[in-house]
Amino acid sequence: MSGPASIPFIDLHPGEDDQVVREAIDRVIRRGWFVLGPEVEHFEAAFAAACGGPFAIGVGSGTDAISLSLRALGIGQGDEVIVPAMTAAFTALAVIAAGARPVFADVDAGTLTLDPAACAAAVTSRTRALVPVHLYGQPCDMERLRRVAERHNLAIVEDCCQAHGATEKGVAIGSRANAAAFSFYPTKNLGGIGDGGAVITADASIAERIRRLRNGGQSGRYEHIEAGVNSRLDELQAAVLRARLPFLADWTARRRALAATYRRELPTWVKTVDERDPGHVYHLFPVRVPDRDRLRARLTSREIETLIHYPVAVPRQPAFANMGPADCPVAEAAASELVSLPLYPRLAVHDAARVAHEIEGFQKGRQA
Repeated sequence: MSGPASIPFIDLHPGEDDQVVREAIDRVIRRGWFVLGPEVEHFEAAFAAACGGPFAIGVGSGTDAISLSLRALGIGQGDEVIVPAMTAAFTALAVIAAGARPVFADVDAGTLTLDPAACAAAVTSRTRALVPVHLYGQPCDMERLRRVAERHNLAIVEDCCQAHGATEKGVAIGSRANAAAFSFYPTKNLGGIGDGGAVITADASIAERIRRLRNGGQSGRYEHIEAGVNSRLDELQAAVLRARLPFLADWTARRRALAATYRRELPTWVKTVDERDPGHVYHLFPVRVPDRDRLRARLTSREIETLIHYPVAVPRQPAFANMGPADCPVAEAAASELVSLPLYPRLAVHDAARVAHEIEGFQKGRQA
């Protein structure tokens, strides 16, 4: 008699969106227009409306969305940009791609998002911008971060790459920033079938410049008025994203239900990341546990897959060794304890409960 089915960390196979996605792909192929065409225009309009910003500009990746936003704001060589010490390294790499220097600030112990006090302490005469990251789908404390930015006349580019549809106090994240960056990497809450990204902004001049920068700096065909890049959301990705966008609200509701199950069923010795706002969209569900490797081994033996986001605080990555010292003890402590549990819209609630039960059994086994 076989045991319980395996629980993968994520499932990217076709689901209820299968038919509309296939129709979208077929539509693009039949039209024979694959770059900067009607699908991108239609998706940009729909995504802007969903995010509460008048302008959306499709680009090649979430990393490019950050770097092009900074460039559009005039930020580059000699400038500093504050980023959190706990995030994907791509946030800081985007700052470097814009020509600026990332400066790392520690994160809040409860939410693991950028700590406003640490952010304020990191400001220097060279600081030009903040890039808060809505990590795991959790809205940052933007009210306090905006006060820091206003006090020092800094721009804000919100990294929303894990937080599609998230809100803070009922307001869409990114809608009040100079610009907001989104990723459509396949594992995201709204994912494509390859790389892709977008910038949301309320500033028409920023939107115009990003459109130019993403397409080689062209103001017109073969008229390159500045050194841009090749970072265009292609028609195929735009069509797929446009087809999936109407599902996002329901998928988010399922993520929140699964997160609620974990919070209810996990044993008390497991430290969950605080939910500071109900607008959290739960791209990931990380927990902090002692003896992480042994726990993961037990779950693997029970055919439950987990991942670690992120095992090394960003300032400790070799790629940033020449950026100067950054004392970020909260991020470093969390990096040694975090493990991400399965959470995606097609995961059954009873499977989330089973994961929690297996974690409880791990502790009982250690105590036996």
